[in-house]
Amino acid sequence: MSAPATALLATPLNALHIELGARMVPFASYSMPVQYPAGLMAEHLHTRQAAGLFDVSHMGQLKLVGPDAAAAFESLVPVDVIDLPVGKQRYGLLLNDEGGIIDDLMFFRVADNELFVIVNGACKVGDMAHIQARIGQRCDVVPMPDHALLALQGPQAVTALSRLAPGIEKLVFMTGGDFSIAGCDCFVTRSGYTGEDGFEISVPAAQAEILARALLAQPEVKPIGLGARNSLRLEAGLCLYGNDLDTTTTPPEAALNWAIQKVRRTGGARAGGFPGADKVLAQLDNPASLARKRVGLVALERVPVREHTELQSTDGQKIGEVTSGLLGPTVNEPVAMGYVAPAFAAIGTRVNAMVRGKAVPMEVRAMPFVPANYFRG
Repeated sequence: MSAPATALLATPLNALHIELGARMVPFASYSMPVQYPAGLMAEHLHTRQAAGLFDVSHMGQLKLVGPDAAAAFESLVPVDVIDLPVGKQRYGLLLNDEGGIIDDLMFFRVADNELFVIVNGACKVGDMAHIQARIGQRCDVVPMPDHALLALQGPQAVTALSRLAPGIEKLVFMTGGDFSIAGCDCFVTRSGYTGEDGFEISVPAAQAEILARALLAQPEVKPIGLGARNSLRLEAGLCLYGNDLDTTTTPPEAALNWAIQKVRRTGGARAGGFPGADKVLAQLDNPASLARKRVGLVALERVPVREHTELQSTDGQKIGEVTSGLLGPTVNEPVAMGYVAPAFAAIGTRVNAMVRGKAVPMEVRAMPFVPANYFRG
């Protein structure tokens, strides 16, 4: 997905990353910080213990505006958009006509006639074109390329941010609103992708560096790169689009049934009506029909098991593949997620990962690998 180095885009914080000594890498067509001088392990543990600041400005931000915006957006996703209250956020899945996942995303009900949507960086051009083509005649689809996005994550994130924005501590998980932070006009949600308490902050690009410097001036906060973001989300059991989800994967295969509310399921008041609904609802109603299922895995030897590693049954039959894997810094053991045939998806099942021709024993484990610390009030 990465563009040639000469064509890489830069986020509004590019100069700050270089000043802070970041190692920059191509990611989703952008030059992004993979780690700072402290290193991935230190950055990961700091986020779990204190507060880490992430630049996620490569992600796509857009607004859907108009009296029909919620109903229109609901026609593209298998989740409940219409009943989401103003001031609340929800996880969603953009599906193709075969029920495959085009992208996973977050959306926020700003007002009765307005939604704020955040999509993945590598998918944003395609997502916006898809949304415009499908529902552009029912509501205004307004891209926000002039906005940056920062994530402040960790148990002390609220301590640091409330110092700059008193009252922000009243937000609970998946709520948000407008705040002035260090003189910057911010839209803040209490959410994130690390499994920790924290906040995501949308800010005009011209104010991004002012905001970032104000946050980094707080004693709890250090800059964190994409490397630790990846290890944090994997320990939290959260999917990475392009690794754990793609257009060939349906929500039930991805074990994302929790993201599909009762109202959109068979027998619900607004059942179906989304792309691929017949296939997705049939899989929800009959789990035995699934060909594969996403599971958490822990290696029983201290050998990291990476993506694309073949998974076999203990008698040598191919049963699936690892989609994400690394040595989890918090749990201090090799963790992974991947897809296996349903007969091998039960917690405690033993399987083998084929690493350079050697069978590494693994066990199916419940996710998240690290308990979630979201603040629910």
